[in-house]
Amino acid sequence: MPALSLGGMRFQKSWEDLYWEKISLEEQEKVEIVVNRGAELGFHHIETARHYGTSELQLGVAIDNIHDSERLLQSKVPPNEDPRAFEVELELSFERLRCKRLDLLAIHGINLPKHLEQTLRTGGCLEVVRKWQDQGRIGHVGFSTHGTTELIVEAIETNAFDYVNLHWYFIFQDNEPALDAAARHDLGVFIISPTDKGGHLHTPPQELIDLCHPLHPIVFNDLFCLLDPRVHTISVGASKPEDFELHLEALSLLNQAPQIVSKVSQRLTEKARFSLGDAWFDTWKVGLPSWQETPGEINIPVLLWLHNLVEAWDLESYAKSRYNLLGNGGHWFPGSNANLLDKEITEDSLRSVLVNSPWRDKIPGVLRSLRSRLTSTPGRRLTSI
Repeated sequence: MPALSLGGMRFQKSWEDLYWEKISLEEQEKVEIVVNRGAELGFHHIETARHYGTSELQLGVAIDNIHDSERLLQSKVPPNEDPRAFEVELELSFERLRCKRLDLLAIHGINLPKHLEQTLRTGGCLEVVRKWQDQGRIGHVGFSTHGTTELIVEAIETNAFDYVNLHWYFIFQDNEPALDAAARHDLGVFIISPTDKGGHLHTPPQELIDLCHPLHPIVFNDLFCLLDPRVHTISVGASKPEDFELHLEALSLLNQAPQIVSKVSQRLTEKARFSLGDAWFDTWKVGLPSWQETPGEINIPVLLWLHNLVEAWDLESYAKSRYNLLGNGGHWFPGSNANLLDKEITEDSLRSVLVNSPWRDKIPGVLRSLRSRLTSTPGRRLTSI
């Protein structure tokens, strides 16, 4: 596996699963330019998913047209209560990709306990995958996840998987225990979307640019991930050839980067402490209820995290997209935002679940301020599952 992987989410024509006739020559050429340039630069691992709209369809044509003897192809298929329906989806991935073999297949979105159960139970989805492995049609099997850290660790510790696709980058390090578990069980670790989900780093605010100097925020975040020995591959979501450049710059600095990455990390942390206050910085997570335990399913831990990102590093664009996805993200981004506070949800009912937080009196005001700053058109996750 190369250190940088070409992700297939940003260059497809549509998030709808269209027929080939709906894709123009220009739209297909865009994909092939990116795939070809990626192969030239060493992006031999290409990663996509069944529900990334036209991604598999367009990649299937592109990889037919572009020879790469080192190519490693990966797709992802979601678990299903009915393993026969899962196998139909798997067959469709192969058909769209025009391939006889996938080097890597991920069970896509083990986000809830039921998804792990659907995968691992006797007669479940993993038995379908094992059959395909025995036929030589699938190489390694892993799983992708937006689930809780506890669920990710549980899945790793089953020893059923070879690798995991998960979220972990500078602004979100909650999955540290999952990285440790993956290292103990010798799983490959693939970091999902470090550039976009890592803070909308394609369009960073000036505050973040200044704090990361002399590195671009993308370069800093790549190095932060790749310098950790538990991490093996990070995704590069390229929509045009120029998108490769900063990631290649990060690779070129890898051997000399530890000191400068440490300095930037320290600078970012100091700025966060200054903006948020030491007491809040050290204890804001203490005693917070889960979204399932909170009136209106308000996801207080995520909302306070977004508050911190805005106040510390001016990541307002990123925070706004995440805030408005809450309530519309399903099991991929669960819980709700604060829009119902003071409407259907009273402050007293919120306080009743904050009894173990040292910030019980402050949190309702933080949520109101965040709501005022970030509310816009509700977002939605760009997938049909």
